[in-house]
Amino acid sequence: MRLALDDFGTGYSSLSYLQKFPFHILKIDKSFIEHLDVHHSNVKIVKAIVALASSFDLRIIAEGVETIDEMHAVTRLGADAYQGYLMSKPIPQDQFTEFVASH
Repeated sequence: MRLALDDFGTGYSSLSYLQKFPFHILKIDKSFIEHLDVHHSNVKIVKAIVALASSFDLRIIAEGVETIDEMHAVTRLGADAYQGYLMSKPIPQDQFTEFVASH
């Protein structure tokens, strides 16, 4: 089993969680991924989150990736993986197996 800290950087996600729980994955909230090309402060935040996660040996997943440009940006900034509408919109469970098999 692997644990992921979801929506990192917003809401109730706290740096203290990194000390208290044995996380394996840190998921960067989509609010930092949106408009990376326009909001340079988002780029700085993502870089900082990637550096922090790396120092804890955590994998990094960027949430809310919807465009090719966002995919390239998060990859360049050090994300290990991404999720979002670029890959697929949410699908029912019965279609998931077929989706995975075809990709």
